[in-house]
Amino acid sequence: MPNPTAAMLVIGDEILSGRTRDANMHYLAGQLTEAGIDLREVRVVSDDSSAIVAAVKALSASYDTVFTSGGIGPTHDDITADCIAEAFGVHIDVRDDARALLAAHYAKTGSELNTARLRMARIPDGATLIDNPVSVAPGFKIGNVYVMAGVPSVFQAMVASVLPTLTGGAPLISRSLRVVRGEGDIAEPLGVFATQFSDLSVGSYPFQKDGIYGANIVVRGTDAARLDSAMATLESIFAA
Repeated sequence: MPNPTAAMLVIGDEILSGRTRDANMHYLAGQLTEAGIDLREVRVVSDDSSAIVAAVKALSASYDTVFTSGGIGPTHDDITADCIAEAFGVHIDVRDDARALLAAHYAKTGSELNTARLRMARIPDGATLIDNPVSVAPGFKIGNVYVMAGVPSVFQAMVASVLPTLTGGAPLISRSLRVVRGEGDIAEPLGVFATQFSDLSVGSYPFQKDGIYGANIVVRGTDAARLDSAMATLESIFAA
């Protein structure tokens, strides 16, 4: 049975402009791999409502689970929550349970729960909250879409609370072989090997160092015994 599939939608002009380097995709990919969930697609969109709505609709229809990152803060350009509500055709407004979380947090820190901060309590109808142990402002889940913060520490905390609720498959295992030959020399036998082990994922990643050309061949799958067999075959092919 194939593993569940997932996609990620990274939202924010700061990512596309290069002002901010996205760390959340790398983190999520590793966590999903360990959980046996296949991350199949990652999209990055600007802070544009029509682009966000279209991407959410497309990804939600194509994959078992979608994770979004960014755009749920207190400023005017944090429009993700509204876009998610539009994508699912539901109403959005400040919700009492989210407001209570924020009110308690800001009362404890001696800060005011002003209009801007209250934006973080706007939750689409029918959504369930995602816990945020770092800065309290919650994410939320609606349908098969998990809406989370862009700040890496908060994103990671939210992922930690979400993953135990998801049904995964067999964790992906990878093995690699370093071959000191150019890709042009290994392409043909590697193609034959990939056909022989078509149930596995086979990738070739070239390197060049100190005038030496080669490639790291990486084989991925969920069955350790099958991987052992594949690696033995691969080593015999390139032993000479």
